[in-house]
Amino acid sequence: MDLSVEQPNLSDADGGGEDRLSALPDDVLIHILVLVDDAAESARTSILARRWHRRRLWAHLPELNFNFIEHRRIGAALAAHEAPGLGLVFALTMDASPESASAWLPIAARDLYGQIYLEVVVRPEEAEERGGGAIDLPCFDKASCIMLKPGFLRLALPPSGVFARLKDLWLVDFQVAHGECGLGDLLSSQRCPSLQSLVVRNARGLDSFTIRHDSLLDMELSDLDRLQQLTVVAPALQKLKVCGCFADPLNRDMSAANVSAPRLTKLEWTNDYDPSSIQIDIKRMTLLERLNIQLFIQGGLEGDSQHNQYCMMLLRHFDRIHTLDLLITYPPGICTGPYMMEHMPRLPNITYLALCVMAYGHSFGASSFDVLRRCTSAKKLDLYFLPEKELEEQTPCPSGCTCDDPPSWRTEELALNCLEEIVILRMRGTEHEVALVQRLFHWATSLKRLEIDFHELIPESKVKELRQLLPSFSRPDVCIDWSDL
Repeated sequence: MDLSVEQPNLSDADGGGEDRLSALPDDVLIHILVLVDDAAESARTSILARRWHRRRLWAHLPELNFNFIEHRRIGAALAAHEAPGLGLVFALTMDASPESASAWLPIAARDLYGQIYLEVVVRPEEAEERGGGAIDLPCFDKASCIMLKPGFLRLALPPSGVFARLKDLWLVDFQVAHGECGLGDLLSSQRCPSLQSLVVRNARGLDSFTIRHDSLLDMELSDLDRLQQLTVVAPALQKLKVCGCFADPLNRDMSAANVSAPRLTKLEWTNDYDPSSIQIDIKRMTLLERLNIQLFIQGGLEGDSQHNQYCMMLLRHFDRIHTLDLLITYPPGICTGPYMMEHMPRLPNITYLALCVMAYGHSFGASSFDVLRRCTSAKKLDLYFLPEKELEEQTPCPSGCTCDDPPSWRTEELALNCLEEIVILRMRGTEHEVALVQRLFHWATSLKRLEIDFHELIPESKVKELRQLLPSFSRPDVCIDWSDL
């Protein structure tokens, strides 16, 4: 077996040193090897003890980790493995050969009773160059968790077989050959009877997806921009996230969805929502407690106004939810269009409001004030400032921008008498952020605790300035926690 390990020559005349490790029981030695983070490194530790080397204890490990090793060497190691079962196979590789991966996966499937994680690190263009081949996924009949991230290589699902013990399945960054590629059949109650959690994210070529499952509890479908047809029938489902789907501009009018999940407690739907084609059985969702939606402040794209109207319908129907996750988005350019949130209903039962703001440099105090005055029963408020990937210098809005209208929010009273805790995430210390925080201290007369998490790229000098400025807005009895400590 080739793990690029030079096998040592451990003779009795190796210097006469005392070999204390060999006196340890096998189970102790194996436990030590498990702590080594790489299979090749585990094999190299043979030099530490004669019995360790002679009995190839690494081959009895219940877990194997392969870090940036070629597929052929992974296959050789698995073939030489002698333990009665495998609890974990972790493989991180830059080998973009689908055929080589397909060769060792059946060996892993034979013995795996726990978790497999496979990630192929390749450039997108390299994956496209290898578009002719596909990784053949075998049936893992004993595995409890499968996490695959094949770097946009094609993935061929097994046409038969039962994944009897599979509870968690992640399929991320992959290509399908034609349409649904049998994904719905694989994920049925008949073939995955124990499945509880499913994530399908960033799948290229997936234009149709149907899942009917009796015991599935948690499902995420994200960044499936080519998806046109979605059917979900999941009577036990409790959490559903559908984000970044139905985004193909050429086929948006052809998109359709039908969702039946009467036991849902959390719904995240940040896509276009048109009740004439997107059928969500909201009347039966009597247990829903948390809703996550996106609203546009002003029209930037065609359909934004209609999107807001339909989301308002969801809010009015679920007016008894306890938690609202709301993403409000400004247009990247100048704000000149009509304000599109005037029809947002009052939500008297909200106790937890998570407000994410994608402002693109605009003032967001007026819109935040508008949301807060409709959720005056909130006890906790999370403020999340987006985008978070880079720290850009704030530029003044061009002349004629209406993002701060009406400016009366800076002086108008607002009774947030129930609000006791505020958490601010990714604060950069812009003028607009500081202005809103100052008003929050004034409005939240019962505030007990404020936690502030600064953006990771904010200069230390700015952090020091804010740690002196913000407490000056607060009452002495408010506890301020700085998460950078």
